[in-house]
Order: sequence, then structure tokens, then C-alpha cells
Amino acid sequence: MKRARVVYSGSIHHAVDQDGRLLLDNGKTVREEEVMWLPPVEPKTVFALGLNYADHASELSFQTPSEPLVFLKGPNTFIGHNGQTIRPADATYMHYECELAVVIGKMAKKVKADNAYEYVSGYTIANDYAIRDYLENYYRPNLRVKNRDTCTPIGPWLVDAEDVEDPMNLTLKTYVNGELTQEGNTKDMIFSIPVLIEYLSSFMTLNADDIILTGTPKGSFDTAVGAEVITEIEGIGRLVNTIVD
Repeated sequence: MKRARVVYSGSIHHAVDQDGRLLLDNGKTVREEEVMWLPPVEPKTVFALGLNYADHASELSFQTPSEPLVFLKGPNTFIGHNGQTIRPADATYMHYECELAVVIGKMAKKVKADNAYEYVSGYTIANDYAIRDYLENYYRPNLRVKNRDTCTPIGPWLVDAEDVEDPMNLTLKTYVNGELTQEGNTKDMIFSIPVLIEYLSSFMTLNADDIILTGTPKGSFDTAVGAEVITEIEGIGRLVNTIVD
């Protein structure tokens, strides 16, 4: 099932996809363009992966990491589908990052990779923008690179885990103003979803609605004010976002 959180008539509603329309939790059916989209879950602790695709590491002239490179993101970075992301006035290079987002469904502590999928409630799409101007070290991103308000659109849908046959074999694509600029596959992750859950839960407790952003493949380019950026993941959906000044 595809689930969403939206604002309609001034109230927040949970909704599900019903043949291209939204069935709200009050029983009303509305068109997708009638609502304001929110992140499909309210993010709690959000883990983001750096350099988790070998081709992206190579693109940046970095060696592939020997263990996951993880940093945290604050909740105010997240916005919903069809939202607007602010490009800082002084930024000379701000690029998108199409990422599969893994949503944890229940408390997880010291989970083994073989059992990791039992702790996943679903998947969504994240576009984790980075402002390269502020980058000091890819192994320890500056807060201003990855924790700016509006700079991580996420959604539109939370797709139930049981509806995704193989999350480690999904095509990712990004389009800027209709032009395909990025394409990859989750099978090329250096650290798979089960490995990431085992790694994180080995030293800390994961909770329901924690999110793991699993990294991006190569093909990140600068995005100008006015650009429409669509990040798409096979079987998960299409996340639309616009850059504003």
C-alpha cells in the first residue's frame, strides 16, 4: 500500500493512494493537486550515508569507505512532494541526490543482517541536496552542507515493505527540467540495507519512524533557481521539487 501525509482544508490527514486519487482518513476522496504534501512519516532520528555508491565516490575522486560513513539530519531539513527548496544566495554549487529512504518500523537493537528486513516498515524517496561551497570533508559534512531548512524533500509515498519485492534492485533516476541527469541502481550500494541496519543497531537503538537515507549514485549536477527536479525510484514513485531563491 502507498501511504501519505497531506494537508487538506487546513488539517493534517493520513491518506492512501486510490487509483490516482487520495483517500483521506476522514473518508473523503480528493485529487492529488488539491492537497499540500508533507513527508509521509514524521522523521525522528535520520541517518544519512555518504559515499555509499562506488561510482559516486569515484566521481568525487574518493576511495570507497571501509565502513559506513554516517551523519545525522535534523527534522527541519525535510519538506514534502511538490515543495520548494531554497538555494542560498551565495551558493555556487548546489546539487541533488536521489536516495532510497528506509523507514524503521519497530525498535531494533543488535539486529543481525539476516533479520534486518523484519524491522523495516516501508520505503520512500529522498532528495538530499548538498551545497558544495560549504563542504570541508566528505567524511564529516559540515552542518551547512546537509542540514539546511527545506533541503531534503521526501515522499510522496511511504510504500509498505511487503510491496517492494527487492529493495536492493531498484532503478533510481533524476530529471532536471525534464532531462535525465542521474541514473543508478540500489544493487550498487557499497553497504546494503541489511548491513546498515546491523551496523547502526550494533551500538544504538533504532526506533519506529527513524529513517536511513542510503546514499546516491553518480550523476549529481548543479541546480539553478527555477529548476524543477524530479527524483524517481522504481516501484516507489516520483518526488517533484522546485529550486527557489
